[in-house]
Amino acid sequence: MKRLVLLFALLFMPLLAHALEGAERLDLTNNWVGITSMLLFFTAYLVVMAEESIHLRKSKPVMLAAGIIWALIAWYYQSHDIPHLVENALRHNLEEYAELMLFLLVAMTFVNVMEERNVFEALRSWLIRKGFGYRALFWVTGLLAFFISPIADNLTTALLMGAVVVAVGGGNKKFVMLACINIVVAANAGGTFSPFGDITTLMVWQKSIHATNGMVGFRVFFALFIPSLVNWLIPAVIMHFAVPNEKPKGGGEIVAMRRGALPIVALFLFTISLAVCFHSVLQLPPVIGMLTGLSLLQFFSYYLKIRGEKTHSSSENAENIGNPVPFDIFRKVSRAEWDTLFFFYGVVMCVGGLGFIGYLGMISQVIYGGLGATNANVAVGIISAVVDNIPVMFAVLSMMPDMSVGQWLLVTLTAGVGGSLLSIGSAAGVALMGQARGIYTFFGHLKWTPAIALGYAASIGVHIALNRGLF
Repeated sequence: MKRLVLLFALLFMPLLAHALEGAERLDLTNNWVGITSMLLFFTAYLVVMAEESIHLRKSKPVMLAAGIIWALIAWYYQSHDIPHLVENALRHNLEEYAELMLFLLVAMTFVNVMEERNVFEALRSWLIRKGFGYRALFWVTGLLAFFISPIADNLTTALLMGAVVVAVGGGNKKFVMLACINIVVAANAGGTFSPFGDITTLMVWQKSIHATNGMVGFRVFFALFIPSLVNWLIPAVIMHFAVPNEKPKGGGEIVAMRRGALPIVALFLFTISLAVCFHSVLQLPPVIGMLTGLSLLQFFSYYLKIRGEKTHSSSENAENIGNPVPFDIFRKVSRAEWDTLFFFYGVVMCVGGLGFIGYLGMISQVIYGGLGATNANVAVGIISAVVDNIPVMFAVLSMMPDMSVGQWLLVTLTAGVGGSLLSIGSAAGVALMGQARGIYTFFGHLKWTPAIALGYAASIGVHIALNRGLF
């Protein structure tokens, strides 16, 4: 049974553990509570993977599993007269989720507002008039995702480019699916060679500032540029031949953006800059910058409202079709992809509970104690295909294994791009599953995992060859 638990731990690594210290902490990895919790998590993920066939929204199984896991842990600790320890750990995980949820909520709100203001329809019209075919659009959106994500972060980039793909793709589901996969791979790859490209790279950089050995300096991250480019290009070239060799349907008419569209786009870019500056300059969570930007959007929404601007989107509420209502920013907030947000809640809380049980120490000993640094870092990337790379990197930084700069760059690369192997392996993938629901799915992505894995292996080889002086 112990080997079975270890196998599940390696495949579905619960890495979002709060580093609680004290004699009252219990190791439940071999206890029925730990085994039951791991099986619950495993079962919930199987149900998530089957969403396409059973039509059960992915948030439901993981939310249920999270509640049961923490209830089991709390009951066991209470039965052993150990109060408050579980409560403190749970509150920490809620804090982790709150930051991610609010960050996503702001990004989704901006995307919804830009959609309502006809930003993406105008872009679609322009691309069609320029004569771009689906294959050209596949490369344009992928290239933009790769080069925007180092600045704007991969999650926000994926949401933005995903909205463009859905608008341009129209009814061509094959193009939308392949383009979404390409965006996920490109955004995750582009986010690894910049300290601002992903939350995990920010975590490594911030840890480096306080580490005695320096770990990875700001400029050193750019040594991952070519490996990251290889990681995206290889699967993109393979997928290129499956993209429909035709042009989007639709006329060449000019679609005008509605009042305030360009200022809202500018506010979105400014909000991203605020998030980066709040974190890198003021040492505050990036979500504070995002929420500050949302407040500016609310003020601009008020300006549009008093100018008599109406909400024109007919998809918000059937009652509003043909009867526009006064412009209201909170209508855009309500249109956020709540299934995605609650899915993140379930994952964060499930993984946090499993980490509190004690599997983090087990994984630390197995991977970094016996596999060697290179093999361990490659394994971390594969594990991040199942568990989001943020908790994966959190666990690695909590372990703080003694590694060279080259190895720290390797784990930064693998944790970032490993999440592209599955659609549920990164925040970008999960967000696009909600944005292009029913088109970009788990199994649709899984069909192209071998091509993505080829790029994953090639990027590791290129990094070891090009940056061998850092090892």
